[in-house]
Amino acid sequence: MPRPLPPLKALRAFEVAARQGSFTLAADELCVTPAAVSYQVKLLESYLGVRLFRRNARHLVLSHAGAQIIPEVMEAFRRLSRATESFRQPDGYQILRVSVAPSLVSRWLIPRMNDFRQRHPEIELQIDARERLVDMRREDVDVALRFGTGDYDSCCVDSLPPLTSFPVCSPALADNGPALNTVDDIGAYPLIHVEWRHTRQPVPDWSEWLEKVGGPPVDMDSGSRFGQQSLALDAAVAGQGLALANALLANDDLASGRLIRPLNESVPLEYTYHVTYLPEMAEVRRVAAFRQWVFNEIGMAPA
Repeated sequence: MPRPLPPLKALRAFEVAARQGSFTLAADELCVTPAAVSYQVKLLESYLGVRLFRRNARHLVLSHAGAQIIPEVMEAFRRLSRATESFRQPDGYQILRVSVAPSLVSRWLIPRMNDFRQRHPEIELQIDARERLVDMRREDVDVALRFGTGDYDSCCVDSLPPLTSFPVCSPALADNGPALNTVDDIGAYPLIHVEWRHTRQPVPDWSEWLEKVGGPPVDMDSGSRFGQQSLALDAAVAGQGLALANALLANDDLASGRLIRPLNESVPLEYTYHVTYLPEMAEVRRVAAFRQWVFNEIGMAPA
């Protein structure tokens, strides 16, 4: 006779606490108290006869046993979710969970979501807009759009076309400011900077960009600073200075006239955007539909 399964509520508390790294955050997600989460984890530890966490003052750390079991527990809940999803939704209705960097969401994806809905009314997009890379085997994400080298362990990767970096500004700033005809004129304008806190990729700043195009050195201590590329472009649209942009994020603003390219110079980037997904999700209809739609929007053929 097979041994009874562990208590499902205890397994769920363990899975959420491990994912969140905190009983408090797990309690918020589960709409219970931290004490209730701790109690359920202790029940599971008693059932299994092992410690699942090493507790310290700052956060939860998985024990050796906890680290061994958590991938299987997370995968089991993912399978349960997918197995029951079709019964909870109207016939043919599907949810696609997409992880996207915030700047790409606001500058590229959101303006195009209505088109996706019109083409695929049976698929509802749920967007997870965080800077950090998600672990697609441990988190409830079907597909991701990410900026980097494309080296994502155990994932299939469709790389979008290479990008270049170039200056943009509002038309009013260029019309009302000093001459802006060559890279030597850039120093007469305020510069907008992006502080990249969530990437290990070599993202060029103004100093590096000017060096590559043969421009003069600039004062990197002056000018507005933002933590996201989209906010830097918002500041440029508002006339606050020159920002560095790439075509995928800036093309809509360039096409509408909110931004202009005052100079022709550009610098090739060492990275681009990538569509990533697990191998077993490649032929799932909602993932395949989203991939094809992205390819069509970018104007490229699927790999």
